Formats: sequence, C-alpha cells, structure tokens
Amino acid sequence: ENIYTIPNAITFARICASPVIGYYISAHQYPLALSLLAVAAVSDGLDGFIARRFNMKTHFGTVLDPAADKILMTVLTISLCDAGLLSFPLAALIIGRDVGLVLGTMVYRYTTLPAPKTWSRYWDVSLPSAEVHPPLISKANTLLQLVLMYGTLAAPVYGVPIDHVALELLRASVVGTTIASGAMYLFDRSLVKKL
Repeated sequence: ENIYTIPNAITFARICASPVIGYYISAHQYPLALSLLAVAAVSDGLDGFIARRFNMKTHFGTVLDPAADKILMTVLTISLCDAGLLSFPLAALIIGRDVGLVLGTMVYRYTTLPAPKTWSRYWDVSLPSAEVHPPLISKANTLLQLVLMYGTLAAPVYGVPIDHVALELLRASVVGTTIASGAMYLFDRSLVKKL
C-alpha cells in the first residue's frame, strides 16, 4: 500500500512535535507548550477526517495514529511530572498501564501471527493478525487523561492552582479509569479477536 498519504504525514508530524512539546513543558514555557498541544489535538482529528473523507485509509495509518497518541501522552506525562505539575505515582500508573498494554500487544501479535514467524513479517503492519476492541472504560480513560494533561498544562498559564479541586477530581477519575481499563485488558479475553 502507499503509506505516503496526507493523513500519515500529519500523524508523523504529531510524533515529531511531541518531544518539542515536552521540551517546552520541562523548560516551564507553558503558553508555548499549550499552543503546540492544541495544534496537536486538532491534527489528531484532522488526519482521521481526511483519511475517511478522501479514502486515504491505510493499514500503516491504523497503527501509526494510535502510536502517535501514545507517544504524545507519554511525553506529556513525563514532562509534566518533571515540571512538578503531575505527581510521580500518577505518572507511573499512566505509563505503567501503557507499557503493559504495549508488551501484551507485542506478545499477542507474535502468538497470532501466521507462520512463518519472521522478524520482517512481525513488523509488517499490512499483515494484521488480531483486532483490539477497546472497552468503553478505556475510551473514557483516554479522554480523561487528555483532559487532565491539557488542564494540568493550562493551570499555570491561567493562574489556576495545581491543587484546585477540579484538577484533584480529574486526577482521581484518571486513577480509577486507568486501573479499571488495565484490569479489563488483563482479564477480558473478548476484547482481542484473532483475525
């Protein structure tokens, strides 16, 4: 397939922007980081819209887009923790769940890949071997994490105390949904279907 499409280019640009956003957060340049994060959020919706509207969907894009989201979320989590805006235990929980999901996905990919199981076939995204159906709690968790990251980054820009009750409630919600969604992926085998 032709992977050189506009949606894939937008997604790749979001990946490249992630460390830049992280750098500005760690450097305490919050207004600039917040602006770049807003652009990244718009690009996330734009690449999907273009892919659907102009029939530019690719297998590569279906892997690249969620990978870009995870990279951005990981960079935000680490840099906000580094800047003292996000607690280490919460950052470790968010990243730990994602690392667990990635490792689980890699193992499942290997076990469901049809023979011959070679290194090149393993990484060939045009050979799908399984399909993941995220549960509603996982989608809610992703949304709450994004809102938390944006809100945490926006707080110093708009002079909102980092221990504001709304942010505390948001952090508690993220803790609950992160644990619940991780547990569902761990124990509910119906979420992953072999192709």
